[in-house]
Amino acid sequence: MLLRAIRELFVSLQPMKKATFILNILATCLLLTGCNSFDKLLKSNDYDVKYQAAMQYYNENRFSKAIQLFENLTLHYRGRENAEEIAWYYAQALYQEKDYYTAGYQFKRFARQFPYSEHVEEACFLSAYCKYMESPSYTLDQSMTKEAVEEFETFAEKWPRSTRMPEVNRYLDEMRVKLMKKDYEIAYGYYFIEEYHAAYESLKNFLSLYPEAPMREDAMFYMLVSGYKYAINSREDKKRERLQQVINDFDRVVASIKDAKKLTEAQDIYTKTRAELAKMDANSGK
Repeated sequence: MLLRAIRELFVSLQPMKKATFILNILATCLLLTGCNSFDKLLKSNDYDVKYQAAMQYYNENRFSKAIQLFENLTLHYRGRENAEEIAWYYAQALYQEKDYYTAGYQFKRFARQFPYSEHVEEACFLSAYCKYMESPSYTLDQSMTKEAVEEFETFAEKWPRSTRMPEVNRYLDEMRVKLMKKDYEIAYGYYFIEEYHAAYESLKNFLSLYPEAPMREDAMFYMLVSGYKYAINSREDKKRERLQQVINDFDRVVASIKDAKKLTEAQDIYTKTRAELAKMDANSGK
């Protein structure tokens, strides 16, 4: 009965649709015959059957098998009619499998290869989003976070009216906070290991980059302390200039410090710096 129904359906089809019907039947048969048939399918040179099987696996959410077939099809169909569709579904299958690193690469590649595709905006968004998903905790290396920020910013410039913009802005805000925390951790790390010159410069740069940072008070305080410890241990021909910089920093640092203990320490640094400058003046005969 089933064979008869299939035969009747085949006869009723238009000539142009019969080839597609046959390919779908073949792909279905291959899928139903198990793992051995899948291995044979991978090794097969019948790329039309492979394509139909890959799409069927994808539509059935069997993404790992679809990925293997799409990988196999990519080179064969390069520059051909189905190349764009294969590239798109290959990236999507990787994305559905949560292989964000490879998916991000394939979405970015898709956007380069098919700049006029109807999917190009979504590909650019998903390329950035995959990097966002790969972005680690702020305590770890933030190279991927920086790449994600760069790609989201490029997306915003290219598609400022995209419906994706609320998401883009939310992800950008989240990652900028992460980068801010990382930059502060690095700057404070120099202070912690008593590399005072590096700490002073890093904290000064941090304050310039993040003028509204919630840890601004701490950053200014540790910058002042680092500047003083760097100056006081400098060689004689550099000490005066660096001590004077401590005095200059104090005036703007003290206005931002609300913590009583830090304020007392900052004022103590100011007093010691003034005393050291006075001593240097006395020794030089001024």
